[in-house]
Amino acid sequence: MDKKDYGSTLNLPKTGFKMKANLPHKEPEILKYWENEKIYEKSLEGKELEFILHDGPPYANGNIHIGHALNKILKDIILKYKRLRGYKAPYVPGWDTHGLPIELQVTKKLGSKVKDMSELEIRDKCKDHALKFVDKQKEDFKRLGVLGEWDDPYLTLNPKFEAKQLEVFADLYENNYIFKGLKPIHWCPSCQTALAEAEIEYQDIGSPSIYVKFEVKDDLNSKFNLGLSEDEKVSVVIWTTTPWTLPGNIAISIHPRFEYVFVKTSKGILILAKGMLEQSMAEMEISDYEIIKEVIGSELEYVKCAHPFLGRDSLVILGEHVTLEAGTGCVHTAPGHGQDDYVVGTKYKLPIISPITNKGVLTEDAGEFAGLYYSKANVAIIEHLEKTGHLLKTKEIEHSYPHCWRCKNPVIFRATEQWFVKVEDSDLREKALKALDDVEFIPEWGRNRITSMVEGRPDWCISRQRIWGVPIPAFYCESCNEEIVSKETVLKVAEKVKEEGTNAWIKYTPEELLGDLAKCPKCGGTHLRKESNIMDVWFDSGSSHRAVLEVRDNLKWPADLYLEGSDQHRGWFQTSLLTSVGTKGAAPYKKVLTHGFVNDGKGLKMSKSTGNVVAPQEIINKYGSDILRLWCASVDYRDDVRISDNILKQMAESYRRIRNTARYILGNINDFEPSTDKVEYSNMPEIDKWALNKLERLKRKVTENYEKYEFYNLFYDIHYFASVYMSSFYLDILKDRLYVSSKNSEARRAAQTVMFEILTTLTKLISPVLTFTAEEIWKILPENLKEKESILLEDWITENDIYLNDELDEKWEKLIELRGSVNKVLEAARRDKVIGHSLNAEVILYSDDEKYKELLKENYDRLEDIFIVSKVTIVESKIEGMTKTEEIENLYVKADKAPGEKCERCWKYSEELGKDEEHPTLCPRCTDVINEG
Repeated sequence: MDKKDYGSTLNLPKTGFKMKANLPHKEPEILKYWENEKIYEKSLEGKELEFILHDGPPYANGNIHIGHALNKILKDIILKYKRLRGYKAPYVPGWDTHGLPIELQVTKKLGSKVKDMSELEIRDKCKDHALKFVDKQKEDFKRLGVLGEWDDPYLTLNPKFEAKQLEVFADLYENNYIFKGLKPIHWCPSCQTALAEAEIEYQDIGSPSIYVKFEVKDDLNSKFNLGLSEDEKVSVVIWTTTPWTLPGNIAISIHPRFEYVFVKTSKGILILAKGMLEQSMAEMEISDYEIIKEVIGSELEYVKCAHPFLGRDSLVILGEHVTLEAGTGCVHTAPGHGQDDYVVGTKYKLPIISPITNKGVLTEDAGEFAGLYYSKANVAIIEHLEKTGHLLKTKEIEHSYPHCWRCKNPVIFRATEQWFVKVEDSDLREKALKALDDVEFIPEWGRNRITSMVEGRPDWCISRQRIWGVPIPAFYCESCNEEIVSKETVLKVAEKVKEEGTNAWIKYTPEELLGDLAKCPKCGGTHLRKESNIMDVWFDSGSSHRAVLEVRDNLKWPADLYLEGSDQHRGWFQTSLLTSVGTKGAAPYKKVLTHGFVNDGKGLKMSKSTGNVVAPQEIINKYGSDILRLWCASVDYRDDVRISDNILKQMAESYRRIRNTARYILGNINDFEPSTDKVEYSNMPEIDKWALNKLERLKRKVTENYEKYEFYNLFYDIHYFASVYMSSFYLDILKDRLYVSSKNSEARRAAQTVMFEILTTLTKLISPVLTFTAEEIWKILPENLKEKESILLEDWITENDIYLNDELDEKWEKLIELRGSVNKVLEAARRDKVIGHSLNAEVILYSDDEKYKELLKENYDRLEDIFIVSKVTIVESKIEGMTKTEEIENLYVKADKAPGEKCERCWKYSEELGKDEEHPTLCPRCTDVINEG
């Protein structure tokens, strides 16, 4: 006769909750169920509270990577939690679909054909390319378990979006935040376009470091009583790592309050900052020098120097940007090649000279170096300076230098006519900084990061020299070249774009676009031409708060939350802020949450060249989306995070423990009907009350961590609860009651009552993270045990104060500690072949601590169950063979073979086996259960 013959409830329900998860195959079936039953749509119904997370658009040009997966899963966890909490929390995904990378990919694929194609034909190819990757990425995001409006996402190429973007431009222009000007900007000679700050990456490169003499033309000998002979020449010494910018030199900047020295050397009389004297002389390998005069920087203002190879003056001017960190304290100033140079040059009304083409080739204004690519010009200029005696020192150095985010090549600073959002000389910066005061940042350091970036950012260059994008909606008079742009003209263009998209800009003439407005306000001319530049894609995505939140009926402005990677402090977070403050006077978000980048298991940046890329598709195919989602919830996303196959294996093991807890409970409540079988809390055994106490504490901690977006804490708490408190303790102890007690006994029904509450609560708690597994549990759960068709339609857990019991919690923590100490002794007895299974054992306890003695005596009736042994004996004095425990002071334990014989039903040893003749192999307790029927 075996356990099943005696009515054991060990068998799993017929619905079959298998041990093997097989997530890669099960998850697509659940996705299909969600889609067919419109679970996402149903989850939004009947809810009055609103929570709006605005999706930052990924770029539609390539497959998704693990960083995309982290971002989308974090968003989905938050939104699923909010819906369970009763919020109408829609998810409208979006894509960035214009811009240089797409255009480059398309033109590269077209090859020579592109020369014979019209702009409209190229734009159509770009659109097809973008939409192809939108569809590809969409399916990959859906496979992650992310629910949302996938059939109606927002795309920056949609006509309504483009029209709204033009309205944003119009509002900014009307508020005097947009202008066209000649300014130095980052320029990519490879892509031949301007770049914004957010499109710049910094990498180390080797550059020539040179010290150059600019000979003074003024009579400083007399002015400062230097006592020099007529043959002794005075020169100002500059230092630069970009010799090719010397043709653009107009001035030399010095700090008005720094001390400057005239130094007598074998190379002539040199002027440089006193604070850089020792370092500079060492760099120039000049060991014999003498200071002959010290002056304050302001005394050198307006001194004229001769350009070293062009026939013009270089004026000494004053600038607060000059530092003593490197160089000589005398800064080579070319207003056409640098932001600080431009600012100080504007102050002194210096000309802006930028003798370099779109392709990075020097122009005729560079004199004899015209026609050279800028990097080759470096070599030629250095050779010339050495020949003419102006070069004091040259060497190669490694330093950080800006590179293009797409082609990865070095960029240059180059003054060109571009369209800008005015940040420097307007109140936009101040207003943006003030608006950030009302925003909550998670983590808080995000506030300082974006604040410092806004404080230091230059005017935002928003024009690009490409064709795939939203046009800069400006016109020019062919007669007088007057710039024609106003809110009225931009909105007129927007009307056409709303109907036909931005192809209308290409298709129609200025007269067709503007109608009666096609007239020059200056000369009255009616022959106009259109601006050829398009807008920066960061302006596209930066306008999405209005083009999406203001337009969709189920959304609202401002968003409750923006959630993106930490690089977006200088990207989307910032461009959204500027367009929002510039048009609406406030930030477009209430909270900003940022996550770090994903590195490999060693903390190294992922790259194809090093072969350490971990693709989300590969993870899903091997482990399933829920393992990837569990990893996302387990890492502290506030910093850069790591992923590897070993880490994923650990996640799979953690997942298995949570899943097995659910599996075990499902297998033991299939005959439980809450309406008739539920046992009241007051009638439960103390261990059941303890389990509910632990569950209640878990509920509150997990809810708090969801609210604080600290998923890594809730993962730890849930895992610890499932593996330590449940699987290793409570459910382990419960087996005897579940399998041995009579089917309808109060003891068994109490256990089922608690397990049912644990399962339903745990399933809700994990559902935002382990979303597929939670749904699977819910589907397997007997219909009489659930209210809604999907776990994602349920209400969040409710708190129950009656379950909280500090005294019980403290007491059972001691009993758990006691069990741990006893288990070590039992394990040793197993190794020594004294016992086999723990039910073979008798545990003998002794303590010489009165308080601990009291604990043992008070809980004596529970100890057999807690230790899962056949007998427990408490002795009054220490006996031979006892082990002193390490964890508990003054506790001694011995494990011996239990007296009696093994009951065939409960497997416990009993000295009263066979008292009932009809059941000779059963103990009295099992006999009573069998006789009850």
